[in-house]
Amino acid sequence: MAIAQALQTQDVAKPTTPASPPASRPAVSVTPEQIAIVKSTASVLKDYGEAITTVFYKNIIDENPELKNVFSLTSQATGAQPRALAAAVLGYATFIDDLPRLQHAVERIAHKHASLQIQPAQYDVVGKYLIQAIGIVLGAAATPEIVDAWTAAYGALANVFIGREDILYNEARARDDSKGWVGWRKFRVQRRQYAAGEDATEGILSLYLAPVDGKPLPSYEPGQYTSLQIFIPELGVLQSRQYSLSQAPRPAGDYYRISVKRDLGTTGQTPLGVISNRLHDLIKEGDEVELSQPQGEFVVEETPVPTPSTAAAAPAAPVDQESLAPLVLLSAGVGVTPVISILETAAPQGRTISWLHGSHSRKVLPFNKEVQAIRATHPQRIQTYTVLTEAETEAAATSPNDTVVTGTHLKVAELPAADRDRLLHLSDKRTGYYICGPSSFMAESRDALQSLGVAPERIHLELFATGDM
Repeated sequence: MAIAQALQTQDVAKPTTPASPPASRPAVSVTPEQIAIVKSTASVLKDYGEAITTVFYKNIIDENPELKNVFSLTSQATGAQPRALAAAVLGYATFIDDLPRLQHAVERIAHKHASLQIQPAQYDVVGKYLIQAIGIVLGAAATPEIVDAWTAAYGALANVFIGREDILYNEARARDDSKGWVGWRKFRVQRRQYAAGEDATEGILSLYLAPVDGKPLPSYEPGQYTSLQIFIPELGVLQSRQYSLSQAPRPAGDYYRISVKRDLGTTGQTPLGVISNRLHDLIKEGDEVELSQPQGEFVVEETPVPTPSTAAAAPAAPVDQESLAPLVLLSAGVGVTPVISILETAAPQGRTISWLHGSHSRKVLPFNKEVQAIRATHPQRIQTYTVLTEAETEAAATSPNDTVVTGTHLKVAELPAADRDRLLHLSDKRTGYYICGPSSFMAESRDALQSLGVAPERIHLELFATGDM
């Protein structure tokens, strides 16, 4: 809501100011004329945006080498980060007169920035080098009017981000009666675990991480992630990556669990995952890493709504199960990591849940025992549907509500009619759909659901890669 309110204050009809700018920063006005100029540059950014952001990253890192500890050097090497920033800048130029359209992207970026501990002063540095890069790439075409318009537009958007991230930091500090924190906190690897049957080459490694200071940990929203930071000796810098918290929040607050798939890269195309491989091969029990406070917007939005018969009851009265919206969880590969936390949390609430997952084989099917145990505990309300790319004679269903099939991958559009009706709960317009996996899988699943009549606002995606969808 805070993002929407801030963005809605920017209107082409009048000079604009972000809502409630941080007290330490001046408000920035963008005139209607400047908005028109920025919008008119969208076609230029479509052609030159990646060139601009490539120059931007090179110059800002060359002249501020300490930022190597902030930016993902892998995303720099692959070009993913310049492409993502170019797309974001293009989106801003295109919708600067309709900024609520960008609410989801801004919220997603704000959460990631908060997980990386981005500070207001860093926005000033970014603004300087971004405007400089526009001038370098466009040359004489970057007129003073264009430069002034983009300077004002960037300043206004920076204040929106800074204001939202300030809220996220304050919420983190106050979480669970001030058990939360801001900044990087030391954690010790308490336990390393591969699921039964998994090996270190193919499997997903779960790390149980306990705070070194021994103080209780705050809770988090199922589906959220934490940033993990470690020093990479061969690069000489700190690097961080985001990993979903792959377990329902623990009342004891004694540890967090993340689950990491080894990133082998693609020969000749992308480098090996510098952090995932180090976690699999070099980080041992007893070693220390640093984590930031949990963040992320991939959380269940549908909250229990009391029915008329319970509305006047005492707060402790149980909520009618019929008032709970069904959940459909769709995942592929390591995309299960935020989904399992949602499943573990939602099942005891009395929700009706379908979990559809795609995997190579039972051997690398993450959290299979946990999922089966949850389904066995709630046999009437939880159904699972698994697509394996490798046929296995032992991959038989374990119960009437457990379907196992062989196929190329999980395709919502190709579900048999009977399975589609049973699993997707399309007739209930409150159903929430939560999707995580490769971007192509998520886009395909989203499009299939929309073609079946699911409203876009009920479809939620968690994207592990840099950028947005």
